[in-house]
Amino acid sequence: MEFPILSIMLAVPLVAAVACLFLNTSTARMVALVATLIDLALGILLWLNYDIGGAQWQFTERAKLFAGFQYALGIDGIALMLIMLSVFLMPICILASWDSIQKRVGEYMAAFLLMEMLMIGVFAAQDIFLFYIFFEAGLIPMYLIIGVWGGDNRIYASYKFFLYTLLGSVLMLIAMLWMVNDAGTTEIPALMQYDFPADAQFWLWLAFFASFAVKMPMWPVHTWLPDAHVQAPTAGSVILAGVLLKLGGYGFIRFSLPMFPDASADLAWLVFALSMIAVVYTSLVALVQADMKKLIAYSSVAHMAIVTVGLFAFNVQGLEGAMMVMLGHGLVSGALFLCVGVIYDRLHTREIARYGGLSINMPKYALFFLLFTMASVGLPGTSNFVGEFLALAGIYEVSTFVTLVCTTGIILGAAYMLYLYRRVAFGEQKNADAAAMTDLNAREWAMLAPIAAAVLWMGIYPESFLAPMRQDIVALETRLASVAPRYDSPLVVGAPREQAANYVAPIHPEEGHEGEGSH
Repeated sequence: MEFPILSIMLAVPLVAAVACLFLNTSTARMVALVATLIDLALGILLWLNYDIGGAQWQFTERAKLFAGFQYALGIDGIALMLIMLSVFLMPICILASWDSIQKRVGEYMAAFLLMEMLMIGVFAAQDIFLFYIFFEAGLIPMYLIIGVWGGDNRIYASYKFFLYTLLGSVLMLIAMLWMVNDAGTTEIPALMQYDFPADAQFWLWLAFFASFAVKMPMWPVHTWLPDAHVQAPTAGSVILAGVLLKLGGYGFIRFSLPMFPDASADLAWLVFALSMIAVVYTSLVALVQADMKKLIAYSSVAHMAIVTVGLFAFNVQGLEGAMMVMLGHGLVSGALFLCVGVIYDRLHTREIARYGGLSINMPKYALFFLLFTMASVGLPGTSNFVGEFLALAGIYEVSTFVTLVCTTGIILGAAYMLYLYRRVAFGEQKNADAAAMTDLNAREWAMLAPIAAAVLWMGIYPESFLAPMRQDIVALETRLASVAPRYDSPLVVGAPREQAANYVAPIHPEEGHEGEGSH
């Protein structure tokens, strides 16, 4: 397909963002919605035209700019899936902000559209500096969304978000400059095949880790996330949990693992240790939260720890599982934040204790909330089950102990999510104002129904999501195979026996009689 579809997907939200700055409130909303729907249509076109099993990099575009820097775009199956997640959630975010945002609507919509352009840019960039520009520029609209349209404590939350994520990235830029100088190219596909010196890999890996660990976020650099989520408007939380947290995982897949395989293997123990602490610690913290958004924010840290464990298992199941958890979590955590937003718009409080018995007066809402709660827990038939199962299967080949700890985190996940659901949807209706709330309106249906359909589709037929990524994941595993670490449970494939150990030979009396007759 010679059509420059990726450039058009970047241009549509950019043009709409500039237009929104000069339009009145109602027109800005419509322009933002139409622009995001156009990008969704282009994303679907991208997926339909993606040649599974074809060239690794497709839809490539190249233009030399200056000083060796080039505008280079292209996607593989992994980038395709993350772009689809971004363009799918964006129109839903615009709908979520339709009534709740009343001040500076044009600027708000422009910030979201700019965010969409930068997220697609991160996943499609084929030049290392182009990637860095998109990766870092994404901070700015999110910083504004939290700082201008956030809650009462928004200034503190936005500064914390900005400083955390920026400090990690300064080291990454220095590492990129060294890498380009050493390898003599800025092209990401070429760098993924380049063998950096083993002693340099250690420092380069740490520089990239500083940035990606904050973005994931990994324990102990996760403390910006609960504050950012609580203060951000509903749509801000959806994009933050749905797509921005995936930038760290994408960075590991695109840079840390293929470019520094030796260092990744040597430092996998560090990732495992931090992830195990994160899974258990953040799950326990989530259990005692009184604020719904904070609870879901801590659950995000626990889910992303499963991603990091899967990535550093160095096998196909682990890598596929990590990608599926990222996609599933993007849908489910986004949907949970929307569910919180629906009732927050009616009662203006996130305190769990203020609700109760919502299944009586909001049965349709309670049903959606139940589906997303179960998906978050990892119920078979929903999106998260596939990813968690594959990730744990992958890590089991490397370490039984890590698998055991991560499984504990999933059990704790069931505890805090079901506890949240019981207190919000079931029980007595103690508060008259909560009991008087109306059920979902048409706009809220339009937000929740597509995500519900996607969650079920991903759980029932995950192959449609795994197939585009498989070739790229196998290529990555092949690159990592020689250095894959052996921990406490390397699987040894035994030779099959002809017969089981407890095999008893059958006795056929008929054969015996025939034998006697012949004598």
